[in-house]
Amino acid sequence: MSISIETKQQAQDLLDFIDNSPSPWHAVSTIVDILKKNGFKPLLEDQHWDFGKRGKYYVVRDGASIIAFVIGKESIIEGGFKIVGAHTDSPGLRLKPKAAYSTEGFAQLGVEVYGGPILATFTDRDLSIAGRVVVQNGSTLETHIVRLKESIVRLPNLAIHMNREVNEKGLVLNKQTGLPLIFGFAADSAEAHAQLTQTLANELNIKPDDILTWDLTVYDTQKGSLWGAKQEFIANSQLDNLASCHAALTALLATENPASTSICAFFDHEEVGSESATGASGSFMRDVLQRIFNHANTNEEDRLRSIANSFLISADMAHAYHPNHPSAYEPHHHATVNQGPVIKTNANQRYSTNADTAARFIQLCKQAKVPYQAYSHRTDLGCGSTIGPTLAAQLGMPTVDVGNPMWAMHSIRESAGAMDHGYMIDVLKQHFQS
Repeated sequence: MSISIETKQQAQDLLDFIDNSPSPWHAVSTIVDILKKNGFKPLLEDQHWDFGKRGKYYVVRDGASIIAFVIGKESIIEGGFKIVGAHTDSPGLRLKPKAAYSTEGFAQLGVEVYGGPILATFTDRDLSIAGRVVVQNGSTLETHIVRLKESIVRLPNLAIHMNREVNEKGLVLNKQTGLPLIFGFAADSAEAHAQLTQTLANELNIKPDDILTWDLTVYDTQKGSLWGAKQEFIANSQLDNLASCHAALTALLATENPASTSICAFFDHEEVGSESATGASGSFMRDVLQRIFNHANTNEEDRLRSIANSFLISADMAHAYHPNHPSAYEPHHHATVNQGPVIKTNANQRYSTNADTAARFIQLCKQAKVPYQAYSHRTDLGCGSTIGPTLAAQLGMPTVDVGNPMWAMHSIRESAGAMDHGYMIDVLKQHFQS
């Protein structure tokens, strides 16, 4: 299998994007920087939106969700919207509000499990902290994103001599007692708290007492890499689902003068059910579409026609076939890395795909000369879900669920095929340009 220079560069661009985005707030900040460099203008939800018949815009909600769009040449009634939806969050560990405390002279940080991570993969890694901090500046509140670049916390494994059955029964970590991270030494909890706030304050160049609250996540400081005999694979944290965000964003930036209004919508909180103001179950997508409709002076029938003429691709990663574990897969639906995007189908609507929307995506793949695959979960295993069914139900819009195949989904170190990222970019370009 030959990997082209262009394919490797696309994969490396993805790895760099993830390395710059250790939290949902960093992911959105990174996306905003890219959009600004490409001529997109910001819109604020608390201000009047005024934009011309053509143009490129973005709006951020609460720092962790973003919607970017390019106004198309056609009327939104006839041309509808071409949308790609993905999510900015990934499963992992989040610091509690009163995180720092002392245990037998050790400074530790209490964490809460966010979503469904593979907890064992967080052990023995070079971990650090990133997210957002709200500070008091005089009479105003300011939000800062923060990233501690050095490894400052760790979750050491228990030696096999004290856990003799770990290789037979697997590593089991109690979520309350087995996950607190070692941070340093502290005589008491007050000292531990002071160490944490001072560390954050030093990074932000503020006083520790200015820190009021935070949303902080634990991240792996190891950078992403290409690997394999021919560098045909990639490894990093947060491939689920920053890989889909990056592919969609890259495709949107490459779309010039689209016929239909083209939209990238990236939401927070997918990993915990999307039920929030910034999640796909919230009003963000509907609110942005409504304001675009209002600007176009459409009536209710116009809006319904526009939705019917639209197409939404829910892009989230898919399960790749693992040769060591064949019994985990539906025998006739193996999705293989580096063989193209996967169309995900579930009869119980865990995915939004139906025969019509799958066929439409297949057509896009053929037009883009991109291979494609079909995936169905084992019937006797519970199937995960995506933002696809949520948005399809909310908007009444034709929707398909797709994603690139990957290994170790929800591990702190996930793997995928280097070629698949380029394939996904190409088909999403075709989606926006068609």
